[in-house]
Amino acid sequence: MPRPTAAQLAYGSCTVFFSTLAMLLLSQTSSSAGIAIIAVAALALGLLVAMTVPLSRKRPAAVEQPAPEEPVRASVTTPAPEPVRERAVS
Repeated sequence: MPRPTAAQLAYGSCTVFFSTLAMLLLSQTSSSAGIAIIAVAALALGLLVAMTVPLSRKRPAAVEQPAPEEPVRASVTTPAPEPVRERAVS
């Protein structure tokens, strides 16, 4: 099994902390059984988040890129700009 990355550990830990805090505040439970259930649920949620953080994938160098498409030419042609004519300084 591969080791978790720093991002996975950070996301999982933050999820456990904030979800535990939110569930305890929202449920307003004071029983030990309720606190234990919330703690287990928060740990499971943190594990789920940590495992679903996408890993960085390096692209292989030999991947072929599709050739860019030819630009579509308009049927109406625009006149060419006229050259700039300046007077010679004498």
